[in-house]
Amino acid sequence: MLVVCWSSKGGAGTTVVACAIAARLAAPPGPGCLLVDGAGDAPGVLGLPEPDSPGVAGLLPDLASLPAAARTAALQALEIPVGRGVSLITRGRGALGPGEAVEALAAALAGDERPVVVDAGVVDAERPDLLPLVAGASRSLLVTRACYLALRRATRLRCRPSGVVLVVEPGRALGAADVSQVLGVPVVAEVAVDPAVARVVDAGLLFSRLPRGLARSLVGAA
Repeated sequence: MLVVCWSSKGGAGTTVVACAIAARLAAPPGPGCLLVDGAGDAPGVLGLPEPDSPGVAGLLPDLASLPAAARTAALQALEIPVGRGVSLITRGRGALGPGEAVEALAAALAGDERPVVVDAGVVDAERPDLLPLVAGASRSLLVTRACYLALRRATRLRCRPSGVVLVVEPGRALGAADVSQVLGVPVVAEVAVDPAVARVVDAGLLFSRLPRGLARSLVGAA
C-alpha cells in the first residue's frame, strides 16, 4: 500500500500527519512501515540529526534506468531505522525529478511488502514535481485546513485526491462538508489543532510520545 500525503499550500501539517500515519501503520504484528520524506522536514519532526544521506533526490536521476530489482535494492540502501517499526528515506538535496524517475519511484514503492507513506509536501500547479507519486498512490491524501486559498489551489490540479485529512481550527467559515463538496471527495479524517501535538513536534518526540488523540483521529486515513 502506497499512501501519499500532500498539501496545496504550506503550513497545513502534512509532515506531522504523514509521520503519525506511518507510526500507526507500523504497529505490530505487521511488517513495519517505510516513510519517505519528499518535503525535507521529517528528520526535524522526528528529532533526528540532519542527514548526510543523498536521499531520494540523489537517487532519482538514475532510478528510471535501473531494473526493478536494482531499484528496490537502491532504495533499501537509503533506509534509516527510526524506531516504532518505521524506516525513513530522507529527501536529500536538489530537485526531485525528472517525471519518469518519479514514476519509477512510485512503482518501486508500491511494490514494497510494507505499507509505504510518502510526505510529498506542497504539490500544486507551480510545483508539480511529485505529481506522479500522487497519481500513482493507492491512497492520495490531501492534508489541508479549511482555507479558501488552499482549496482553490487543489482544484487546479488535474489529479484528484482519494480523500482529505482536514486540519480543524476554530474560527474557520468552512467546514468538512464544504471541503468535501468543493473537492468532490470525502473527508476521511479530521485532526484538531492541538497544543499537545505542537509540543511533541517542537521537542522532536512525535514517535516516542505520539499523542493518542492524533493517532485516533487518523484511523480512517489509511
